[in-house]
Amino acid sequence: MRIENHKRSKSTGLVIICIIILILAVIGVSYAAIFYSKTGEKVNRVTTGTMTMSYSENTNGINLTNAYPMTDEIGRSLNDHNQYFDFTISANLGGNVLVNYIITATKEIDSTLPDSAVKVYLTNINGISESQVLTPTKISNLQVTSSHNLGAPDGQFILFNGAFNKTESRSYRLRMWISNDYVVSNVSQVYKLRVNVYGNAVV
Repeated sequence: MRIENHKRSKSTGLVIICIIILILAVIGVSYAAIFYSKTGEKVNRVTTGTMTMSYSENTNGINLTNAYPMTDEIGRSLNDHNQYFDFTISANLGGNVLVNYIITATKEIDSTLPDSAVKVYLTNINGISESQVLTPTKISNLQVTSSHNLGAPDGQFILFNGAFNKTESRSYRLRMWISNDYVVSNVSQVYKLRVNVYGNAVV
């Protein structure tokens, strides 16, 4: 009788131990699952890009003073140092970022020539070669910025829209001349443009 009771108590003890082991196993698996999900969490960090503009001259613009009208063919080939304006736009990007940018121009208040008298021509410089970005266009025919143009103030003349998707630099050359259909008067002929660049990072 005592032997049977001993067997029953032994069996009961084994069952209790098995239940305890099972409970501990379930707790252990649950803890492991929770712990893994926490350590597996990944925080995505996005680094926005920066964009800078530099000039080869002391000022960021180009001036016409008492110039004579000329054809587009001559205007596109102007190569004297004071007949064009070079500038560079550089993007330093980190992360998955696209930077849209807009090149604009504003007329200085002491300009005396009308917008319809002046043409501009923008090229991209790559080494010793140039590629056309903006065809010879009268200032009066350029589109102007509005509130949705990448943060540029309203009313600026749009020369070009571009985008960067990697770290790089782009060089541009702006030429300006009096259109050959403009009748020059005896009044002092002055036209001054200031070049600006605005950008917006898109993540």
